[in-house]
Amino acid sequence: MATGSTRARPAGNPASKLNPASKLIDRAYRRFVHFPFDYTRVLDRIQQHVVPATYVEIGVASGRTLSLALPGTAAIGVDPHPKVRYPLSRGTRVFATTSDDFFAEHDLGALLGERPVDLAFIDGMHLFEFALRDFMNIERYSTATTAVLIHDCFPATAMTAERERQTEKGWTGDVWKLILCLKHWRPDLRVAVVQVPPSGLGLVTGLDPSSTVLADHYAEIVDHYVALPYSDIETTGKEQALNAVANDWDTVRAMLPERRRRDFSVSLHKSRRVLAETTRAARRRAGGLLGGARSAPVSPEDGA
Repeated sequence: MATGSTRARPAGNPASKLNPASKLIDRAYRRFVHFPFDYTRVLDRIQQHVVPATYVEIGVASGRTLSLALPGTAAIGVDPHPKVRYPLSRGTRVFATTSDDFFAEHDLGALLGERPVDLAFIDGMHLFEFALRDFMNIERYSTATTAVLIHDCFPATAMTAERERQTEKGWTGDVWKLILCLKHWRPDLRVAVVQVPPSGLGLVTGLDPSSTVLADHYAEIVDHYVALPYSDIETTGKEQALNAVANDWDTVRAMLPERRRRDFSVSLHKSRRVLAETTRAARRRAGGLLGGARSAPVSPEDGA
């Protein structure tokens, strides 16, 4: 169970109240817009539910998740070695630096037009102390309605959860310790981990930019949690220790802040993405036929 209380939601499936055109758009979106991993689909739905005016992402890599930022969102991406291969919205800026250097050298509030962070995604260095500092730095520019997402909080095995990388794929490091840390040191926060493949997605709300608890006890916290073995959460039960919740959209939505008031149409955005996806797929098939090659289905790499 997640710590803290969540707002009650009306019974029933809100999707059933959509008009026929919106239902058609939603079905087309699910059919034609592809995602390489399940967690990117969850991130996409969160973006469209929250409709953030501002978004911050630590760990850009190929830019797949950063490309999910909606048109009109002031988005900031931070990565020391970004290799962006996906189209980004006009309001997106990428800083090729470490997150520590970024926060030391830049005023995030000024970059966001003196607005707080509405939504953030931490997916940088897979070590506890780095994720902790990223969270601390983001919270300074947040409000009680900010939502912070943290990747790799539900490791599959003890080997993938080690600080030293021992596997070619699936290494999550010890980011999972951040969940334990926040539960203990910041009981005022609402903390949960969505069990979405491949390695979970942390969700933290109720942030307080005036809190100095983590900064005041930083050295003590790092010393304790860096030395904490994975066996500790196996003993108590990984699901309970990490406040795990089901990968169910109604469950996730109930933990999120209400949609931001922005002059933005999610339905229109979905329609344009479906059109772009189907057009790209048609061009790929046409190119394959003209080249005498067998046409291939759209891959996750072709997502809008």
